[in-house]
Amino acid sequence: MTMKDQITAKLEAALAPERIEVIDDSAKHAGHLHHPGGVEDRGETHFTVKVTADVFAGKRLLERHRLINQALADELSTTVHALAIEARAPGE
Repeated sequence: MTMKDQITAKLEAALAPERIEVIDDSAKHAGHLHHPGGVEDRGETHFTVKVTADVFAGKRLLERHRLINQALADELSTTVHALAIEARAPGE
C-alpha cells in the first residue's frame, strides 16, 4: 500500500469524509534537506490533503487540523515530513 493510499484509508476511517483528495507533493521537494535520496526519492514524504467532512461543522480551523493530525500521527512521526491541509465542512 502506498503512503497516499494509507493516508486516504486512515482519514476515511477517522472522519467519514464526504470528499477527500490526497496529493503527493514529494517531487516538488527533490533535493531538499529531508529528500536526500534513497527511499525518499520515490516520494511519499510531502502531501496535501483536501477533506470535506461533517465532523468539521462548527469547529475552528485549528480543531480541524488537529483531527487530521491525530488520525495520521504514526505517519507524521515517521515517513511524512510535511502535510498541507484544507479542511472544510459541507457547504463551505
